[in-house]
Amino acid sequence: MREFVHGAKRRAGFEKVVLVTRKTRLAELVERFNTLAQAKFYIEHAGGNFKEYQLEDEAYRQSADVVRRSIELGLKVQEIDRGLLPTFTFLPEDLVVTLGQDGLVANTAKYVGKQPLVAVNPDPERFDGILLPFLPGQTGRALEEVISGECRIRSVTLAEARLHDGQRLLAFNDLFLGAQTHVSARYRIRWAKSEEPQSSSGVLVSTGAGSTGWVSSVFNMASGVAALAGGHTVKPMRLDWEDRRLLFVVREPFVSRHSKAGIVAGIVEPQQALELDSLMPSGGVIFSDGVEADFLQFNSGSSVIVRAAAETAQLVVG
Repeated sequence: MREFVHGAKRRAGFEKVVLVTRKTRLAELVERFNTLAQAKFYIEHAGGNFKEYQLEDEAYRQSADVVRRSIELGLKVQEIDRGLLPTFTFLPEDLVVTLGQDGLVANTAKYVGKQPLVAVNPDPERFDGILLPFLPGQTGRALEEVISGECRIRSVTLAEARLHDGQRLLAFNDLFLGAQTHVSARYRIRWAKSEEPQSSSGVLVSTGAGSTGWVSSVFNMASGVAALAGGHTVKPMRLDWEDRRLLFVVREPFVSRHSKAGIVAGIVEPQQALELDSLMPSGGVIFSDGVEADFLQFNSGSSVIVRAAAETAQLVVG
């Protein structure tokens, strides 16, 4: 069930609009190869369509110009790139706008605290934008409704990973707990009064918002394997954004003398927690929403508790 709240009415004194952008694929290529000509040569030499990169970049730039004009509301404006999010400090007086795909919303939401977030779709012809309710030209109106308290907000459940030493990491879509490289992750897992040592490709924990993302691919894989073995296909599980439950799956659990596969998937209820003790001397990590650069070390001696976070993300939906 979707629940909407008029949360902005209890928020006054907005002083600044923070616009979060991201580099286009073309911008990243130019950054990598130093010049546009070298980027074009690389793509076309590999058989790619460089024109598509240019059109996508142009569409994003045009949308960014529209958004910049729309957010001129008499408030301060600060624009930051997605790469700065882990170290940027959002203030209670900030209004936050994201201009990018759904992943940018996930990357931003876990850092903004209780501030309402206005997510703008820069290119609706290319991006479905499940988390992107606004077009560039609607940004100004959306912000005005937030300021006046006339907007609708959805409270989206976040996941939390908390280490024994107090370090924590939030996730909008999902948490990954495992090894930094493609070697097997070793750990002891505890859930629902059961525990066992495991060796796997890592544990994936998903929120309701993330249940249509990475974790759905695990269900797709399981369905294909089941069909090959003559069993029934598996339908991906879907949770509402507000659902306080979390969904976890163990990726490719390996059975041996020292590892088991009795706990491979489950629902973490609101009053429950999923717990892991690392058995990896080095290279163990926990990261969220696909951002591998912002991680917690999870090596031998570390224990982590995963549950729904007390705070929620506040997505403006209209």
